[in-house]
Amino acid sequence: MKAIEEYHSHFLDYLANYNKSRNPRNLYDPVKYILDIGGKRLRPILTLMMTDCFGGHISKALDAALAIEVFHNFSLVHDDIMDNAPLRRSKKTVHEKWDLNTGILSGDAMLIMAYKLFESYDDSKFKKLSTLFSKTALEVCEGQQYDIDFESRVDVSMDEYIKMIKYKTAALVASAMQMGAIIADASIENQEKCFRFGENLGIAFQLQDDYLDAFGDPKSFGKQVGGDIIENKKTYLFLKAMDLGSEQDKLILNDLYMRKIENKGKISKVLEIFERTGAAKSTRQIIHDYTENAFLILDSMEINNTKKELIRVFGTELMTRTS
Repeated sequence: MKAIEEYHSHFLDYLANYNKSRNPRNLYDPVKYILDIGGKRLRPILTLMMTDCFGGHISKALDAALAIEVFHNFSLVHDDIMDNAPLRRSKKTVHEKWDLNTGILSGDAMLIMAYKLFESYDDSKFKKLSTLFSKTALEVCEGQQYDIDFESRVDVSMDEYIKMIKYKTAALVASAMQMGAIIADASIENQEKCFRFGENLGIAFQLQDDYLDAFGDPKSFGKQVGGDIIENKKTYLFLKAMDLGSEQDKLILNDLYMRKIENKGKISKVLEIFERTGAAKSTRQIIHDYTENAFLILDSMEINNTKKELIRVFGTELMTRTS
């Protein structure tokens, strides 16, 4: 089995060949920009990894991996517009570097580009991959709408929040893994296990991202720390603080989250409550729990122990990351 660095290298070479300048430049330069500025490439690596794990050749998985990455970045371009975010991976967001209309149109083009990448597969695999992708793409949109709705609600439940991140983030991680298994002709049972593994890992990944948004180092995190607090997002941290905090804590949080206040004072007050109520500790625990759930599913997959250990190490590193 190849090392993670090899998957990463193979994917970057393929991406570089794909992500070239095209005309009209005002449409495609923003696409090239967002794809070039990086990220962890988690999802395409998982697609290549699972194809390899089940005995397939990773060259067969590159178009599916690229489709996942292009779609993921499309969603980020539009998310950044909706969140009015100034930075993405320590760089200006597309709508900040160009303008709002460019961000919308270039994002739309990326969605279509993602679908076209499945056209390289034979009819049977095309149907399986595109059906899974369509289901996932719609769930990502549903998750984003839930996320927006939650900003103006004060009664968001833990279950609702987990459902939101399962759709918005975990579904794409899960599909990336299942696509790798589909391309390698793994059994239906193993394909489904790949999906469930990715779903648990994806939920843990998003909870970790939420935690880093609040407590991360701005230099390594690559986004505006405290952005979720400024945008009044009802993250697990917020919901747990409301569950564990005193009546006074709840009153303060509700007051701060009723208004968009872009200053460090709001952020520091909220972080202090997150720490004092035990919400920060509880969030770290649930990240651990979902990661362990993923590893239990991994243990039941029909792949050899050497491959399982590499996946386990990769998953552990994701959940202990600082960026």
